[in-house]
Amino acid sequence: MADLLPHSHALTFCGVLSESRRIINAHSRHFLALSVFFLLPLSFSLIIYPTLHSALCRPDSISFYASRFLQSDPPRTRPDPDGDSPVFFILPLVYALFGFLVHLFAVTAISYSTFHGFYGRPVKLVSSFKSLLFSFLPMISTFLVSKLVLFSIAFLFSLLWLSALKGLELAGIEVDYDSNYFYAVAIVSAALVGAVMLWLQVTWVLAPVTVVVESRWGFGPLMRSANLVKGMKGVALSLLLFFNLAIWFLVGSCATILLHVGVARGSWGWAVILQVVISAGLATVLMLQGIAATVVLFMYCKAFHGELPFEIAEEFAGDYVSLPFDEKKLPYVVYVT
Repeated sequence: MADLLPHSHALTFCGVLSESRRIINAHSRHFLALSVFFLLPLSFSLIIYPTLHSALCRPDSISFYASRFLQSDPPRTRPDPDGDSPVFFILPLVYALFGFLVHLFAVTAISYSTFHGFYGRPVKLVSSFKSLLFSFLPMISTFLVSKLVLFSIAFLFSLLWLSALKGLELAGIEVDYDSNYFYAVAIVSAALVGAVMLWLQVTWVLAPVTVVVESRWGFGPLMRSANLVKGMKGVALSLLLFFNLAIWFLVGSCATILLHVGVARGSWGWAVILQVVISAGLATVLMLQGIAATVVLFMYCKAFHGELPFEIAEEFAGDYVSLPFDEKKLPYVVYVT
């Protein structure tokens, strides 16, 4: 029975990473299959898409980048890209839809498996895929609600900014849009909006897990996440920044190199291909670890607020004999320090 219970950890950044790594290692083949199905294609597409987009929509840019890298003369004439071409508009939309759906499926399936792995339950691919059917629409609704809130906040800040400028003009105060003061105010305002957006992302970091685990949708997961993450925002912020910055740095650097030397030949071509494969693999591992860590953070937040012991007791109630003097005692598995 002790092997079925989650290991105890302090509710820290390292503790969350350690527990998520333990769950992944305990079901390595299962999570490998999910990564191959969802995360690996997403990683490859993030790296390859800039080059693919340039090759189809701006073929002149590929030749220009390659000529600069190979130190050869660029073509004398580079025709302007056809901005009216259907590919110019359709390709980004198709890729955005592909990336959104694949990421949504990955978060849903991996969150479902990690949640059951946390309790030591067996995890199966069939069950993980079935969770996509039950959580797809709730995930979509929660995503739309969150984006609507973010858009409303951005629109409100923009409206206030424009109203302030218009008020200064009506008051007879001339605004120099090229002055350093205007740039400073604009940068501070943008930083303020960015801070608000980041705070909301930290507050809602547990919303996808709530949709999968507790079958909530719409505003429900957002409010639930905001309540659970109280007292744990430092850990949530650390996880959010660590994985997002690491993934985007890895993907962005590799995509930039691939874009510049996409038409290189010989040993450079093989070197670029090898770097793409390695970068996509590392990005896949980081994505998997990040999703699993978010689920573990969800469980630790429940423990922090005193909810997890009741679930542990219900989970293993059938394996114990109820004694009269033990009715008010519950086993604590995760300790808050």
